[in-house]
Amino acid sequence: MNIVIDKNIGREKTVLLEYFRNRSKESLQDTKEAYGETQYKKRSSVINQKVNETKEQLISTILQKARKEHWGNEDILNCLLMVTYTSYVSMLEFRNTVWPYEYMAFSRRIGELWEPFCKLCFEYPVNDISLFVPPLFSEVKNTMTQEIVEYIDSLSISIGQKQELKRYYNKVWGLVTSGEIKMELDCHFKTSTFQYNIDFKSGFGSNEKGNTNRLLLVATIYKNLEKNYKCVLLVRSEEDRNNNYFQTLKNSGIWEAHCGKESYKKIFEFTGFDVGGWINDNILWERDLDVDFFRHLKGNKLEQYLVW
Repeated sequence: MNIVIDKNIGREKTVLLEYFRNRSKESLQDTKEAYGETQYKKRSSVINQKVNETKEQLISTILQKARKEHWGNEDILNCLLMVTYTSYVSMLEFRNTVWPYEYMAFSRRIGELWEPFCKLCFEYPVNDISLFVPPLFSEVKNTMTQEIVEYIDSLSISIGQKQELKRYYNKVWGLVTSGEIKMELDCHFKTSTFQYNIDFKSGFGSNEKGNTNRLLLVATIYKNLEKNYKCVLLVRSEEDRNNNYFQTLKNSGIWEAHCGKESYKKIFEFTGFDVGGWINDNILWERDLDVDFFRHLKGNKLEQYLVW
């Protein structure tokens, strides 16, 4: 089937679903010929890869058309979000066909899909914001070390005392980390006033202590860079509002943390695109997913992860 690429594609859910499902059926047949029934992991990986390739080809074509016809970012987003969502529907369905989802795999997969979906609003914002590349930890460490060394050298103390202070300072770095800290979060953008670091999270698991401590450390480093950095946590699940790890970050004084509808309000505030409203109008998992697949999710109490 042929897909007409214009601004209306953002309203062609049925057409796009059929397109992705047809592509997935072709991939499913190819995997049957290439792999045995027991090689479900390889088969599901190939299907996911093919759906992603189809999605990227569509997006590339849409962006080329948008550039030629000078579409606004709101029109672009409406199209890209619909293409992305319908690709997700097909990808989830056909993965389940060859390898039925259970709790851990499905919850993790939804988190992997939700983040890039939300990030599209920052990549094609309506508001005047721009993405930036976060600093490397080695750069931050070198800058902070240079500042403290220059300060120590300016003190009216003996050379031996200066050397001792520098030694203790290096010992502190050794306590903080034995290696490199990943300064990169999920999204980094700037306005005329602030630079924002965004971390997206679908939900909190039962053991998030290590990740929570890393987020606290990274945000503390950003705060001490004195460059108007703000760190914002956006969580999909409304139920995680009372989660201990979420509350730890929210009450830290260095993370601004939001859950559920509040997360979408912040995305709207930052980007100028009402992604929460778009989701309410367009994402209807129960109606859009294959009946048997949704029955499988409901029977295994997995439909909670489809509350976007």
